[in-house]
Amino acid sequence: MLLTPRGSRDAMQATGQKKGDSMYRAACLLVAATALIAGSALAHHSPVMFDQTKQVTLTGTVREFQWTNPHAYIQLLVKNEQGEEQEWNLEMGASLYLYNLGWRPSSVKPGDTLTVTIAPLRKGGNGGLVMKAVGADGKQIGRSAGAPQ
Repeated sequence: MLLTPRGSRDAMQATGQKKGDSMYRAACLLVAATALIAGSALAHHSPVMFDQTKQVTLTGTVREFQWTNPHAYIQLLVKNEQGEEQEWNLEMGASLYLYNLGWRPSSVKPGDTLTVTIAPLRKGGNGGLVMKAVGADGKQIGRSAGAPQ
């Protein structure tokens, strides 16, 4: 016989509950919570969409800096060889990760001139993963991943 406070056993008997019912509910809640967390982790994509064996350097004007999760983004307006402006969608790490590398939400503002080194999209197109960013003053913004602190 399980030792429980008399009031708990009496309450369970009065409602028609059995000890196994509450344990079953707890187990179901645990499984549901685990599924939600796992689903969120699986929804996050890997950096395989970027060709990290190549590097491209772009200079342009920041249209927007999005300090968001799970990734921050820079929308950069870059002139192509014909002098036409093209918008590049540049992905970065999570804001907490960037913060630890010295980035801040105010590090980049619309209108800033920025030179970035990116790993381009494997399928081509105007996008990439930011590896390094340098402001108009020639100073690097934040540290590159893997750089000493």
